[in-house]
Amino acid sequence: MFLDRVKISIKAGDGGNGAVSFYRSKLTANGGPDGGDGGKGGDIIFRATKDMTSLYSFTFKKKFVAENGSNGGKSNKIGASGKDLFIEVPCGTVILDAGSNKVIADLREHGEEFVALKGGGGGRGNTYYATATRQAPRFSQSGEKCVERKVVLELKTIADVGLVGYPNAGKSTLLSVISNARPKIADYAFTTLEPNLGVVEYYDNAFIVADIPGLIEGASEGVGLGHRFLRHVERVRLILHLVDISGSEGREAFEDYKVINTELEKYSKKLRALPQIVVLTKCDLLSKDELEERVKNFKSKLEGLGDKSEIVTISSITNSGLTELKKAVWEKLKTLPKSAPMEVELFDFDKRDKTSLFVSKRADGSFEVSGGFIDNLIRGIVLSDEISFSYFQKRLKDDGIIDKLKEIGLKDGDTVHIKDISFEYIE
Repeated sequence: MFLDRVKISIKAGDGGNGAVSFYRSKLTANGGPDGGDGGKGGDIIFRATKDMTSLYSFTFKKKFVAENGSNGGKSNKIGASGKDLFIEVPCGTVILDAGSNKVIADLREHGEEFVALKGGGGGRGNTYYATATRQAPRFSQSGEKCVERKVVLELKTIADVGLVGYPNAGKSTLLSVISNARPKIADYAFTTLEPNLGVVEYYDNAFIVADIPGLIEGASEGVGLGHRFLRHVERVRLILHLVDISGSEGREAFEDYKVINTELEKYSKKLRALPQIVVLTKCDLLSKDELEERVKNFKSKLEGLGDKSEIVTISSITNSGLTELKKAVWEKLKTLPKSAPMEVELFDFDKRDKTSLFVSKRADGSFEVSGGFIDNLIRGIVLSDEISFSYFQKRLKDDGIIDKLKEIGLKDGDTVHIKDISFEYIE
């Protein structure tokens, strides 16, 4: 099964919690704090590989979570970092933020990597909080929690040349005789159900050709199968536009040519602007005189449109014109630049929210405070520790949170909820 677009969930590992510990030995009953820091959570890393040709492996597994960091230990032992999670994708995979649809990575080369999400930082152990005036802190910091994100993986085939044309125009047959590819071939429409790649050798040179499933009128709006695969032609540098000059399917050759170009332009003006070589196929089905007449008529109509595309006549069955076609393709490719990577949006996909703050009044009359600012603040709060809780109350006042609550009706005796902390407000 060929799969070229899928949505998955990814989550980096949470950081480990810092430890609360005090040194103890036979000679020391009440030593100083020695709680170690928690370990960092594992990253989510995408890696391109040439060993995959589709996104089929994501059919059954669509949630990926990296390993959490370990908690800190006594004797100032730092917790182990969580293992990074590598997610392999085919070369040519574009990664988009599912929420904004922005491109965040374009993995084109084998081995290329992209760190999508970084693991959460480990929390500080109580050793970190020891000062000259606070020599025995009985609190530590919890590890940074990471949120789950959704991304879309979209495969865009990387090839130098793309074969387009109506079903049964001879694309798969041509690919099978000029390259090492062995696509399925049959005498009915939509034989090709997925893009096929082949390497074509021309003397000491080589180029990659992609056979794209056949297009028909209305493909850009979703008719037929070809519209699903138009994204695979977006990276090519040259298009071989195959047209059945024999009319074996009961259609007129030049009308086929115009219809396919119309569909390409509807899908993408950039795609339509790519240089084309027109390949007139199935020439073996016509007599010499009939072929010459039809080719002459096709050229005349092409010139009438001001289209200067080069024309090559071939027969994949008799191998007629194949050497000329390879030469024409290679000479054209030498003049064309390599396809550029997709433009990656300059935004921080993995931005951690540490500033947002929301206050609200619940239906039962109590109040709630939430947001990234609070999430970060309470990592180092221990309610059972008097000093820690006093610090927490001071921050609520100093950072204006109490004032914001009063603005929406907070008064003496009301209950305030902050994450899993609930307390009664006293003036």
